[in-house]
Amino acid sequence: MPAAMIDRQGTNVAYSKSIKIFSGSASTALTAGICQTVEVPCGRVNVGKFSDGEIKVQIGENIRGSDVFIVNSTCPPVNDNIMELLILIDAARRASADRVTAVLPYFGYARQDRKDRPRVPITAKLVSNLLVAAGADRVLTIDLHCGQIQGFFDIPVDHLSGDVVFVNHLIERGVEDLVVVAPDMGSVARIREFARRLDVPLAIVDKRRPKENVSEVMHVIGAELVEGKHALIFDDMIDTGGTLVKAAKAIKDLGALDVMACSTHPIFSGDAIARIEDSVLSEVLVSDTVPLKADAKASDKIKVLSIATLLGEAIRRVHQEESLSILFR
Repeated sequence: MPAAMIDRQGTNVAYSKSIKIFSGSASTALTAGICQTVEVPCGRVNVGKFSDGEIKVQIGENIRGSDVFIVNSTCPPVNDNIMELLILIDAARRASADRVTAVLPYFGYARQDRKDRPRVPITAKLVSNLLVAAGADRVLTIDLHCGQIQGFFDIPVDHLSGDVVFVNHLIERGVEDLVVVAPDMGSVARIREFARRLDVPLAIVDKRRPKENVSEVMHVIGAELVEGKHALIFDDMIDTGGTLVKAAKAIKDLGALDVMACSTHPIFSGDAIARIEDSVLSEVLVSDTVPLKADAKASDKIKVLSIATLLGEAIRRVHQEESLSILFR
């Protein structure tokens, strides 16, 4: 799709590269929304498996000289989706695409981002190396578990903030007497900006994690702020739901009128949905970076806000060599 861009002298010039957007198996619905925003058809691609389980792909149209975007969340089944994304990138590179952008609405293996114990890997760095080795020229993603992961790449990374979608939704709803709660100390910097945009106070849950996927709430910093208020817990992902449910109970016990939550990545592994249903949470807002499981779709507490418009506008701006900074406002 030809587009227009501005040269250094401010003159309109033709942008010759066509844009092609393809979806992996994990993000077909989201990619359809992205393509609707960008006003281009979804690229044709065949994804299947050999009898032994190996993934096979074939891009079903000419992409020579095109600006190619491949969308696939590395959500469960994580390993299959990562391999599928890598193989799609390799296929696009070998089909002579001019540029290949890997669009990861959810970046898996991001929680192991440093050596915090002896003899452990740094899987976030490993995945970044794999994407570059496969042939990706740049990466577009949303709400990395740790922002410093951008530094693991030797190619450009556009890191979007999903909180823009939630902020706009909450402003439209006009929720009053709201206080935002950070579920742990590590997320304070990100959630402080979220609270600033809503112009509401911030409280912090102090927790410790004795082992993976297990957390214990120690106390709430700013406990006096939640009494008589509508509390909103914001986090980048909900995995097993243990941290969220325990934090919600601690906040409710401090006198909050009700407790809501919002999270960009609804992983919902294990018994997460059952925990949420049995918890004091009144509502959980999530985005569609990860496709919801059947039990999550059936839950009355879970509401999905689409991130397709945000990603679509980002892809359009990347293609036309425009700034993405306006998307953070």
